[in-house]
Amino acid sequence: MTRPDPASLPDPSSQGTPSRARVRLGLSVTLLGFFIFIVGAKPAWFGWDRSPTVGFIQISALLFGLGILCFGGYVGLMALWRGRERTIPADIGVRLVATGYVISVFAAMADWLGMGTQLGPEGPFFGPLQARGIMVGEAIIAVGFLMMIPFREKPGEDKKRP
Repeated sequence: MTRPDPASLPDPSSQGTPSRARVRLGLSVTLLGFFIFIVGAKPAWFGWDRSPTVGFIQISALLFGLGILCFGGYVGLMALWRGRERTIPADIGVRLVATGYVISVFAAMADWLGMGTQLGPEGPFFGPLQARGIMVGEAIIAVGFLMMIPFREKPGEDKKRP
């Protein structure tokens, strides 16, 4: 196996430290999104539950919060890549976050889009299949965020290759 030309590799000395302001902004937006997500998922925790069923507004709040949470996570994790070229797994992670969000939106709004379990005159219904679809989307989002984390080599450590 041949070693790559050192001139073609990125210069580690040019890697800047992450912008504290962007990381803080990302964390703040993520926490705001998490709060909105929790309000949409469990409004009874705050004494705001108006109905025994899960309605359109509640699901919309849940999805809006999840979207804000994804955006904040993206901003915060991209701030950690400052001065470095993103890796292919990190780019795949960005796409997985977006794909997970689309899966969550479609699963949550399935009845309102005419694809769910309740198509009759009973009206839209948020059931266990929709909840599982959102959980699958959230799991894909989590995998995407894990792939976006920049792993750095410890300074002074040389990798020994066979």
